[in-house]
Amino acid sequence: MTSLNKILYAEDEPDILEIAILALEGIGQFEVATCTSGIQVIDLALEFEPQLILLDVMMPDMDGPTTLEALKNNDTLKNIPIIFLTAKILPDEIERFKSLGAVSVINKPFDPITLADKIKDIWAHLNE
Repeated sequence: MTSLNKILYAEDEPDILEIAILALEGIGQFEVATCTSGIQVIDLALEFEPQLILLDVMMPDMDGPTTLEALKNNDTLKNIPIIFLTAKILPDEIERFKSLGAVSVINKPFDPITLADKIKDIWAHLNE
């Protein structure tokens, strides 16, 4: 199994982004690139070449589902697994996000101590 090293995270809330970076880099030992809007994701993903993308659902300019659609329509990026991070944790919303192509949904607020392990578990299931 390929180990997960590079993650791109799009999040418009500075406090959440800061906590997630500490959790992912400090605890998870991932290399993380970040941006604050869906519009930035495509260019950054092409430049950074992440193995996994974390997307906030509610972002200005271009929300998470719209960003996911843009990623899936890009031949270079369409196979990168995408996980949504959202406060919308209703079962029908989770199913909708998965039907759009997300591999998983992590609810916010997340536990910074377990976030990296949760992502590693999702990655392991993708590579079984």
